[in-house]
Amino acid sequence: MAVNVDEIIERLGGAEAAARLAGVSTEAVRKWRQARAIPSRHWQAVISATGLDLSDLSGAAGVRPQAAQEMATEVPDGATAALVLGDGTVFWGRGFGAHTADPVPVGEVCFNTGMTGYQETLTDPSYAGQIIAFTFPHIGNVGTNAEDVEATTVAARGLVVKQGVTAPSNWRAAQHLDAWLRVRGVAGIAGVDTRALTVRIRDGGAPNGVLAHPSDERFDLAALHAQAAGWPGLEGMDLAKEVSCRQTYEWDETRWAWPEGVGRQMAPRFHVVAVDYGAKRNILRCLASVGCRITVVPATATAEDILRHEPDGVFLSNGPGDPAATADYAVPAIRGVLDAGVPLFGICLGHQLLALALGAKTFKLERGHRGANQPVKDLATGRVEITSQNHGFAVDPETLPAGAKVTHVSLFDGSNEGLACEDLPAFSVQYHPEASPGPSDSFYLFERFVGMMEAQS
Repeated sequence: MAVNVDEIIERLGGAEAAARLAGVSTEAVRKWRQARAIPSRHWQAVISATGLDLSDLSGAAGVRPQAAQEMATEVPDGATAALVLGDGTVFWGRGFGAHTADPVPVGEVCFNTGMTGYQETLTDPSYAGQIIAFTFPHIGNVGTNAEDVEATTVAARGLVVKQGVTAPSNWRAAQHLDAWLRVRGVAGIAGVDTRALTVRIRDGGAPNGVLAHPSDERFDLAALHAQAAGWPGLEGMDLAKEVSCRQTYEWDETRWAWPEGVGRQMAPRFHVVAVDYGAKRNILRCLASVGCRITVVPATATAEDILRHEPDGVFLSNGPGDPAATADYAVPAIRGVLDAGVPLFGICLGHQLLALALGAKTFKLERGHRGANQPVKDLATGRVEITSQNHGFAVDPETLPAGAKVTHVSLFDGSNEGLACEDLPAFSVQYHPEASPGPSDSFYLFERFVGMMEAQS
């Protein structure tokens, strides 16, 4: 007999017991009730704890008619690419960019709500291990250029768009998006109902998927489904090592400005060591713009490696993957910096790693925060910032120790967006102040870091 979400939560012992069992926050359980669906990755735990069987979950599975259909075996007319999800659902479309080899790219399928900045998004190292579905339909309309990249390579494993990529119309365009992707070996699929895909992710969590764009237009759907279903997911995965620099380097490039473009910091006042867990170039530009000379070190740098540069401050960068996995080598280094009393600032993954170093815990969000329109409240001032975000994990504020306080919260779901230490010169935020969606709502955070270094000097 089918049971609904509310009945299952009660059988599990209430919201708190259900959250502990699934390894999520009580806020996530609240969203189960709201969506009237429990993500499929939690079904096994639910079945084991309640004695129900899979057929009993039909009232709580949140399965859409498209997902319930048997996998299509015939390729629709005009289809040259396919997005195959781990549950067997197939989204057909027209391929662009590079053709895929065997095995095809596999990753977590997520959505991004930004209306601009697709080139920055694709090259953001934090998207390693993910296939990005853009909710805005007009992707590619401003082309690509050599300046709007956040890293030398594309970290995302593919992209999904509604409309076909059009010819660029922008004075800064140097190359068509299709050609830019081909050179970098990245495949895309157009003609997908991205609204349906987004609703699916919203209601059921981010699924595993593969994006196939074969040159011969032949699809082994059973093999593609097996590859997607067999991928372990981002939980427990350390991807920072994959996207981090391999050796130390210096950075002095400042933010882009009209009409000069990017500049150089010729008279730095402070020396900052940036730990590269997947650092975006524009974060480094922002640090240089507020008067810093930056030495970038690999993700695996120890506290001794960092402190031997005699920094005035240490920056913990953004990055991909599960913070708990990266913490194995990052937390001891961060603790060493904290013990030395050096001012410390973290963004995104750096925020999560600082929290872990302080003794807090992190958890995986049901669908993550990805876009350039995310409202965040500064609890100290009551001011609301419009922020850019890209993260699938979050800090559990209930686990922060004494001496660490929550400074910012998401107005979308109440999740943690910032913390500060009361007795140490350290703070961090979950969102991206360098991405300028406000356009400058959050730039004060870089100035706060400088102020902290000034107070220590």
